Amino acid sequence: MAILPAIADGEDKSSPLANRIRKNYRHLRKWAKRTNTDCFRIYGRDIKAFPVAIDFYAGRFCVQYFSSHSQEEETPAKYKDEIIKALTSVFGAKEDVIFWRTRARHKETRQYEKLDESKEFFSVFEYGVKFLVNLSDYLDTGLFLDHRETRKMVASIAKDKRVLNLFAYTCSFSVHAAIAGASFTKSVDMSNTYCAWGRDNFNLNSLPEKNNPIAREDCLKFLDNEIRSKTKYDIIVIDPPTISRSKKMDELFDIQIDYLTLIEKALRLLSKGGVIFFSTNSRKFLFNTTYFKNCTIEDISSKTIPLDFHDPKIHRCWKISAI
Repeated sequence: MAILPAIADGEDKSSPLANRIRKNYRHLRKWAKRTNTDCFRIYGRDIKAFPVAIDFYAGRFCVQYFSSHSQEEETPAKYKDEIIKALTSVFGAKEDVIFWRTRARHKETRQYEKLDESKEFFSVFEYGVKFLVNLSDYLDTGLFLDHRETRKMVASIAKDKRVLNLFAYTCSFSVHAAIAGASFTKSVDMSNTYCAWGRDNFNLNSLPEKNNPIAREDCLKFLDNEIRSKTKYDIIVIDPPTISRSKKMDELFDIQIDYLTLIEKALRLLSKGGVIFFSTNSRKFLFNTTYFKNCTIEDISSKTIPLDFHDPKIHRCWKISAI
């Protein structure tokens, strides 16, 4: 069952940050108990004086400091002290359950950046589905919380369907689809680490590997091979990085340039009446929908933003339906 601690006794109302976290958590805890979910955002730069996001993971906290300086590696002490004080006040949290990240605005994003070697994995619940999370070793935690509703949307139509998950990361879309009764899922990612993590997520939910294979491949090359084999899928999920400089790829992947080829190839794999869910976190991305024929394209971004994310531009998402 979900881990959702009660708010600590003896509330100190003097801190605006603690007050906001307390208010947010009180509201979210009711929803979380109802949905068996214990990973969500409890603070997202709500107050200008505190440029951080705080995500709750089953009694642990991941604090992301958004720096305007590319060389800044640590959360400044003035923020750190206040955040620790606030989390202690609201949850009675100890410092060893608070984990820190710095996201610099002008710093090159490294999708697979490694921070540590602790290998401290623990499980969380999202709509009753279990996932492994690691708050120590990587820049990202293993579960992109802003795509919770998109995963639920995919799962809601996955029963008896064949699902392809491209840029699968730790396979959360695939696991949700399989739990919901998908007849087959295939997950594709270039990272050995994340493919192994994905297998662990399937095993955690007692899902058979036979019906849920994971392929460590370049997604564009994979699509070419699938087209040649005339394989078809009912649902295709495409959630690529904005830019990828992986050594395993022949060329730089840039979402603004490569989305045309990516979606065009994916459309060739869609069965009649099939759908593609395409999303991006790039705020500068421009989608030329007129390029694609024999399909309908609907911007469903507003339907996929979770209630704990107050930034409507956290990601954008489109549903592309084959005609």
